[in-house]
Amino acid sequence: MTATLRLALKVSAKASRSAVTGWRGDVLKVSVTAAPERGKANAAVLDVLAEALAVPRSAVRLLRGGTTPDKWVEIDGLADVDELRRRIG
Repeated sequence: MTATLRLALKVSAKASRSAVTGWRGDVLKVSVTAAPERGKANAAVLDVLAEALAVPRSAVRLLRGGTTPDKWVEIDGLADVDELRRRIG
């Protein structure tokens, strides 16, 4: 069985660059250049996370927060938050 991690995010849309920008407590901050319209920013967030964590895009799913900056995602293939922190650097 593959490990699955659930993670809280704080997203900034329409940023100057797309990147994982750090932590605020247990919440990971992510910035994306996409506008928060018609799911564009949500898709960009999932793309940025997949790339930063070196997991397939299909392993990252939005659970909650489709229309707000506060989101929850689920990531397959990560054992725990420590592994996530190591991958992000």
